[in-house]
Amino acid sequence: MSAQFPVARPRRLRRTPALRRLTAENRLAPADLVLPMFVKEGTAEPQPISSMPGVVQHTRESLRKAAHEAVEAGVGGIILFGIPAVKDGVGSAADAPDGIVQAALRDLASDLGDSTVLMTDLCLDEFTDHGHCGIVTPSGEIDNDATLERYASVAVAQAAAGAAVVAPSGMMDGQVGAIRSALDSAGHQDVSILGYSVKYASAYYGPFREAAECAPTFGDRASHQQDPANADESLREVFLDLDEGADMVMVKPAGAYLDIIRRVRDAVDVPVAAYQVSGEYAMIEAAAANGWLDRDRTIMESLVSIRRAGADIVLTYYAAEVARRLG
Repeated sequence: MSAQFPVARPRRLRRTPALRRLTAENRLAPADLVLPMFVKEGTAEPQPISSMPGVVQHTRESLRKAAHEAVEAGVGGIILFGIPAVKDGVGSAADAPDGIVQAALRDLASDLGDSTVLMTDLCLDEFTDHGHCGIVTPSGEIDNDATLERYASVAVAQAAAGAAVVAPSGMMDGQVGAIRSALDSAGHQDVSILGYSVKYASAYYGPFREAAECAPTFGDRASHQQDPANADESLREVFLDLDEGADMVMVKPAGAYLDIIRRVRDAVDVPVAAYQVSGEYAMIEAAAANGWLDRDRTIMESLVSIRRAGADIVLTYYAAEVARRLG
């Protein structure tokens, strides 16, 4: 029998770079990538983030320049995080008409028009003096329903300033429904919601908390973010957000949760995003700086793995760099 049939040789299709490129099952494209960007009120120069080499807290002007360069490279979108000059217990700057996110949105909407998708993180942790994602009761608990009122107001402010997509990340129960209702009532029916539907209580967020200056002053966020031990819970969260009106859903972090990305992708028929978070970025940068990893290859492998797991959209601090590389 063996003499009658040739031996299969899968390696034939791996023989040259051109063959590997032609037969690749998954591909990255610039339009798949969203660049997270930080903008800080009251700073005269971009401020480097020590735990995220190459990432900065932008001024409004440096943000405009960097955003233009990212769009020229072909990135699919930009998501904004703001750091206000003054924080308080209710995050008043988050929905102020002249707040830093709203001001930066108006800049970018004027500069870029519809050439990219302008997204906004919708949470309070960057804006509160206690660093938590919502309104805190005297006993130190997060008041879910009072927080929803704040989220609704922030969503309307961001939409009015030019956001095409709002992305609520606070993991409050009912947040998508409250935001959808507020947007529709204010005449922003066309603004989409990207739900941070699957957001784990992860150690990988450490560098972000330096970048956004939002480390909690007490306690943690385990009461509202998901337990890393759980998987089935992620689908319950996704379906709740979709029932409330989410247009897209997100898994965060990405690299340690590829199995969750695949489960979500198999379960829904809407776009699935995944966030390669600050800790994932910092780990690659630190290992590469020590000569332990090939930086460029590791970046590409990490992003392709997220796409292979099922993500349609990848939020990554490498978005502009990789978009330029992909050309």
